[in-house]
Formats: sequence, C-alpha cells, structure tokens
Amino acid sequence: MNGIEGKVVAITGASSGIGEATARVIAAGGAHVVIGARRVDRLQNLGDEITAAGGSVRSRRLDVTECADVEAFARYAQEQFGRLDVIVNNAGVMPLSPLAELKVDEWDRMVDVNIKGVLYGIAAALPLMNAQGHGQIINLSSIGGHSVSPTAAVYCATKFAVGAISDGLRQETDRIRVTVISPGTTTSELADTITDARAREAMKAWRAITISAEAVANAIAYAISQPADIDVSEIIIRPTASPH
Repeated sequence: MNGIEGKVVAITGASSGIGEATARVIAAGGAHVVIGARRVDRLQNLGDEITAAGGSVRSRRLDVTECADVEAFARYAQEQFGRLDVIVNNAGVMPLSPLAELKVDEWDRMVDVNIKGVLYGIAAALPLMNAQGHGQIINLSSIGGHSVSPTAAVYCATKFAVGAISDGLRQETDRIRVTVISPGTTTSELADTITDARAREAMKAWRAITISAEAVANAIAYAISQPADIDVSEIIIRPTASPH
C-alpha cells in the first residue's frame, strides 16, 4: 500500500461497518485519516484506537444530509493536513420494505443519505481537489446498484444513482479519479435499519453468507494505492459463495 502513505483521506459514515474498517486499514497504511459520523462517541473511541496504534486521525461530527456540514467536514480535513487527497462517501442506510407499505419517510431518508449525501460529498470535495490539481472521490454503491430485488426497489434505485453520478463525474474530469465500490452482502449495521418485518426476515436469509467490512476496506485501499494516472473506476466485491 505504498500509494496510501501520507495521503489525506476523509471518510463519511465512519462510526461503524465499512467506514470504520476503512479508517483502520487506511490509517495502518500510513494515511492521515479524517473520520465523520453523527455518533460522536463512536468516532472518539475509533480515533483513540487508531492513535494508540500509531495512526494519524482527526474526527468531526458529520450529518451527510446537511450540505453545509459536509462542506465544513471537507474543509476541516484540508485545514488539519493542508490538502484533501481522497473522500470516501460511505454513509448509507437500507430500510427495506415492499413499495406497497408506503414507507415514504424511509424512502426520503434513503434518498437524503444515499444519493444527496454522495452529491454533497462531491460538492464539498471537488472545488478543493480542482484547486490543488488532483484528488480521488470514492463512492459506495452496492451489488444492489447492479440488480433489483423485492423490498429493495428504492434502496437499489439510490445505488443505481450512485453509479450514474460517479460515471458522469468521471467523464467530466481528467484530473480527479472517481471510483465506485459495490459490495455484496457485508457484515454491518445496515440491516438494523429495516423496520418492515417481512423484509427483515428476508434479509436474514440473504445475509446468511457475508464478507467482512475489512474486506471491503481492503478494496478501497487498493483503489487509493494505485498510481496517480490509474483510475480504478469500479470494484464489485462479494462473497465467493454468494448466489446473488
């Protein structure tokens, strides 16, 4: 991971799951990590553990549904370390349910976090990266961004959108690297947001085979570590035994 050492990497949704694992892996590779999430207590604990292991880390409370908050987060990373090399737009929610249940509040939440949160991350990072002449934007999609399944229509739509936004951005710039990471079933707290009983039971079977959050973090680290003239546009990572 020689291409990681010394880079300034900001990570949203870093209080658990893939975001937390990515912070640990990237910090161990010698990067300066800036972690953000709403759960400040978890951020503090993670920061303490990274520091104790010899890593470089800063933390800041972050709500990705607030554009000004995401802009302040990106500027904070720049202020702390002089630049922003990478932003990992990882924050996401997955309250699955059949469309007929009309859980409009949950639809709104997925759009706000999974789509607008990514857009706000891009809006926050892009001016800084354009000004410094380089950078990398990594957006977390999902295997659900490639195929749709029952109860997941809105969630999958948000992840399809992440792919479309990312590919559009990639085509619009020749200086900023743009990467989409699409994990299959992964050990995380995402399923905890499912309030619909049928969707929750279906997800238990779906998640019978998973990969670890660290496996996804290693894929993110791989994309970051490539030479500046190499853009890993997308990585799909799933369990070997997964039927999906």
